[in-house]
Amino acid sequence: MLSTVVKQLKHHPALIPLFIFIGGGATMSMMYLGRLALRSPDVSWDHKNNPEPWSRLGPNDRYKMFAVNMDYDKLKKDRPDF
Repeated sequence: MLSTVVKQLKHHPALIPLFIFIGGGATMSMMYLGRLALRSPDVSWDHKNNPEPWSRLGPNDRYKMFAVNMDYDKLKKDRPDF
């Protein structure tokens, strides 16, 4: 199957950018899903030792990918401890 794709790309070189962009998009989407699975406080891989990972986040912990005009260092705790 891979040899057929290579043969078609040699015959139609205009398809090369299409394969590059589709491959790059698939790679970036898989990297983003990996980031969500490993860094998000909503995902708990260890239910015995850390059943509610969102409870351990402090007000200064940054878990968003980017925040516009938000300084996490100056935030104060506004919720009770449970």
